Amino acid sequence: MYEVNSLNNTIYSINGPVVTVKDTKDFAMMEMVYVGDANLVGEVIGITDDRTTIQVYEETSGLRPGEPVKGTGAPMSVTLGPGILTNIYDGIERPLRDIHEKSGAFIERGADVPALDQTRRYDVTVLVKPGDELSAGSIYATCPETPVILHKCMVPPNMSGTVTEVMPSGSYTVNDTVVRIKTPSGAIESLTLCQKWPIRTARPASLRKPISLPLITGQRVIDTLFPIAKGGAAAVPGGFGTGKTMTQHQLAKWCDADIIVYVGCGERGNEMTQVLDEFGELIDPKTGNKLTDRTVLIANTSNMPVAAREASIYTGITLAEYYRDMGYHVAIMADSTSRWAEALREISGRLEEMPAEEGFPAYLPSRLSQFYERAGYMVNLNGTEGSVSIIGAVSPQGADFSEPVTQNTKRFVRTFWALDKSLAYARHYPAINWTESYSEYVDDLTAYYNEKVSPDFLTCRRRISTLLAEEASLMEIVKLIGADVLPDDQKLTIETAKAIRLGFLQQNAFHKDDTYVPLEKQLAMMKIILYVNDRCEAIVKQGTALSELVELGLFDVLAGMKYEIPNDHPEAFDRLYEKINTALAPFEKTTAEGMVNAQ
Repeated sequence: MYEVNSLNNTIYSINGPVVTVKDTKDFAMMEMVYVGDANLVGEVIGITDDRTTIQVYEETSGLRPGEPVKGTGAPMSVTLGPGILTNIYDGIERPLRDIHEKSGAFIERGADVPALDQTRRYDVTVLVKPGDELSAGSIYATCPETPVILHKCMVPPNMSGTVTEVMPSGSYTVNDTVVRIKTPSGAIESLTLCQKWPIRTARPASLRKPISLPLITGQRVIDTLFPIAKGGAAAVPGGFGTGKTMTQHQLAKWCDADIIVYVGCGERGNEMTQVLDEFGELIDPKTGNKLTDRTVLIANTSNMPVAAREASIYTGITLAEYYRDMGYHVAIMADSTSRWAEALREISGRLEEMPAEEGFPAYLPSRLSQFYERAGYMVNLNGTEGSVSIIGAVSPQGADFSEPVTQNTKRFVRTFWALDKSLAYARHYPAINWTESYSEYVDDLTAYYNEKVSPDFLTCRRRISTLLAEEASLMEIVKLIGADVLPDDQKLTIETAKAIRLGFLQQNAFHKDDTYVPLEKQLAMMKIILYVNDRCEAIVKQGTALSELVELGLFDVLAGMKYEIPNDHPEAFDRLYEKINTALAPFEKTTAEGMVNAQ
């Protein structure tokens, strides 16, 4: 057996990304360490009387027993400051562009590249003066990080004091001191443009506010039927090819969040490359600038070290909380939490822990809850309000929603957008199944819909949902005995539901008026669909055959109105009402005359 000198803290054993050190008391739980001669980044995940277990966030091939392990005395942390936005990081916040310039297309082991550009200068405006009292979270300086985002430099949450020295407003780098404060203990602390924060610790806030505002996405099936709130959490489960990534791209582009954090966790390298290319070319519809001006990407592909995949989720949520503390609304896209859970399973297996269902560790639910519970609408320490909304993709093998990751995720999210393979293959986008999906935020958002949109919005939503549910039950009968045996009123339900599916739920991401639809137009579309349904129902009750009404082509008009009526011309709905009334009037008149003659 290899003998180690306990005084030197050297590697005792190596099992993939798991490294152990024997006979040492020098490390603390969750401490960040440097492993081996190459200074690989690692984190202490287990301590016993004689063994310290470390997970290494880089490739361990070539590592040998006897190489040194050095502690840092601090937990695994990220650097927070201007320069995060527009950047592309790996799972432990190393900037991939800088690494590419330094070592080429492959990440060099032990690459020591600062997370933020140390040479870039920012035009800083200092907001405080000597004698001011600064508490945790207080904003002491601002600088334009991108053309659309003003970066606010805040006192770290674990610090407070009296301003003793202030530098003049001007040009500074991230490490330059702009303010000095005297803490209650009498120590003098220097405040720069950046700070560090441990990724596994949620940043504190003054108050978690009740959910009351929707995260408006412009996607009708989401905004109308299955909304997500600002500060809420949603899951997007679906099998291979159902459009999870496409859905998250669309939400990243159109949702009314101020900042987007996109975490590519364990996805294919070519898919992540496509994300990077597309995000670099997309124009932000809100500002007219590049979408990357308010986006940070964390790329941790499937061929990168598995332990870093586990850390990437926490890195992303910590960056999101930092911008939330400035008063911004942040949406984090995690694609996909299943790959993250697989990383947990692999590391758990190497630690020889007792496996639970399907080999996942027994603590999978608690880890999922720790992640999703960091969403919320907060009153920050500095009095501003901000939110973090989490949208996590889930990739169940074989599209089996009964597997552990999907089932445990459902426990901690209140919106569930179930993607359907048959819808995806039928080119129905978004492929969100309206019978399996749900949202528990509707009641929380009722006041918003009634005040900001219309009291009719939720009424129409309920009727649309009811028609879709009735169609689902009727189609079971149709599969058994055919549609011809159904009475006309039930056939009308099927026709209306078809118009809802094709004209309302299905969207074209490449059409200028259909890729994003405001709530007012969504309501107008629901109203006109229900108007045609009610008029036709009354005519059918008076004896007219539904087939005659279908021949008018009104249901085809409803399916095509999403293209015909521009978002900024709501008066076009008036002309559509006139067209419907003109087409249906003869049937109502004939029916009325028939009733008079019968009397």
